[in-house]
Amino acid sequence: MARNELRPVIKLRSTARTGYTYVTRKNRRNHPDRLELRKYDPVARRHVTFREER
Repeated sequence: MARNELRPVIKLRSTARTGYTYVTRKNRRNHPDRLELRKYDPVARRHVTFREER
């Protein structure tokens, strides 16, 4: 497998609908489902859930 196929770059979009995103990489072999992380949204000024966008 090529590097980009195993660990693709993904966008994590805020569920607070502020339009704020984080960019990260994930391992498809260990986490084949969509990623959900609780991170800080500076626009909303609070921690919210960020979901993977494809």
